[in-house]
Amino acid sequence: MTDNEPAVISLRDESIRLGQLLKLASLVEDGVEAKSVIEDGHVLVNGEVETRRGRQVRNGDTVEVAGERIVVAAETDAAE
Repeated sequence: MTDNEPAVISLRDESIRLGQLLKLASLVEDGVEAKSVIEDGHVLVNGEVETRRGRQVRNGDTVEVAGERIVVAAETDAAE
């Protein structure tokens, strides 16, 4: 297993709900899968288990699911 660089997801808004972010990043196929993965404790936000699908994820947060890691960036940060 190699250490992969995290994917960067750019947001237009200040924040996004965790379930929506997982779908946007293609880590889950739909809201039902997002709910299941989150409620079962398989999602880490900034290194902590997160079980709230409605958790607001913001610029600078790191989300991990099944060995995949993404970093959230504001759209302006990603464009620079």
